[in-house]
Amino acid sequence: MKTTLQRATVYLEPELQRALQFKAVETESSVSALINTAVRRSLREDAADLAAFEQRAQEPTLAFEAVLKDMKRRGKL
Repeated sequence: MKTTLQRATVYLEPELQRALQFKAVETESSVSALINTAVRRSLREDAADLAAFEQRAQEPTLAFEAVLKDMKRRGKL
C-alpha cells in the first residue's frame, strides 16, 4: 500500500520545536513522524470520548446542586 504525504506548515512555540527536535534525535525518528503520532493519538482519544458520550446519552442528568448536597451528606465536602 502506497502512502501519500501532504505537506503542511505548522507553527510551533520555540520551546516545543526544540523539544521535538531533541526527541526526534533520541528516538531516531523524524519530527513529522512524532507529530503524526501525537495527532493520531489525540484523534483516537477524541473518538473514545465521543463513543463514551454516546453510550451514556441515556443516563439521567444530575443537577450540580444535587451533587454538592450529596457530597456534603457523605462527608466528602
